[in-house]
Amino acid sequence: MTTRRNILITGASSGLGKGMAIEFAKQGCNLALCARRLENLEKLKEELLSINPNIDVYIRSLDVNEHDAVFEVFDAFKADMGSLDRVIVNAGMGKGASIGTGFFHANKQTAVTNFVSALAQCEAAMAIFRAQNSGHLVTISSISAVRGFRRAMTVYAATKAGLTSMTEGIRMDVMNTPIKVTCIHPGFIRSEINEKVEKVPFIVDTDVGCRAMVNAINKEKARAFVPSWPWAILHWIMRIAPASTIRKMS
Repeated sequence: MTTRRNILITGASSGLGKGMAIEFAKQGCNLALCARRLENLEKLKEELLSINPNIDVYIRSLDVNEHDAVFEVFDAFKADMGSLDRVIVNAGMGKGASIGTGFFHANKQTAVTNFVSALAQCEAAMAIFRAQNSGHLVTISSISAVRGFRRAMTVYAATKAGLTSMTEGIRMDVMNTPIKVTCIHPGFIRSEINEKVEKVPFIVDTDVGCRAMVNAINKEKARAFVPSWPWAILHWIMRIAPASTIRKMS
């Protein structure tokens, strides 16, 4: 079981962030949760304390696209908890459409939220970890990071590829130090981002996917593809599959 007791999760009001918070609460972790929708966080706090009344749960409203606020909220959570043992960069979105079809602003919003704002979160977390000389940075990428995808997935997949690459660079920077860095690549897990998508291969329910994510996070490996079946194998096939095959997945 994890020894990381104080865990911060962004984008925690719903979907994968909420699911991970529930799993960590079961494991006795104290939680610092932030998202734009404070009312959802308040409900989640009640739920988590009913699951485990022996943990501390701190909540704050945060729009990760307000980059200065990211640093302020992370520092405030550290003051609340004394230290941050793990930060999970989870906040993201999946708006968009095929390039050149009139949806630049939606594509730009996804690009900024999923990459630039992820950078802000990584900067804020790593500044704290460097000062502590300890901590575990976790970024939530996607199986789509391994290839380009079409239509609404085009920009989303590109941002996740960028996040995967950035996470690897951060890991190299602090290699052989007490600071650990992990990149999680979820396969298709039912959440708010894809709830309107009807045909998705190998999709699993949110609770199943989040348990797999938390188990992988606790192992603190450099990267993980979850759930391990089929993605631990399928991601290798996706890398060499013809573009026509990948086209059918999106």
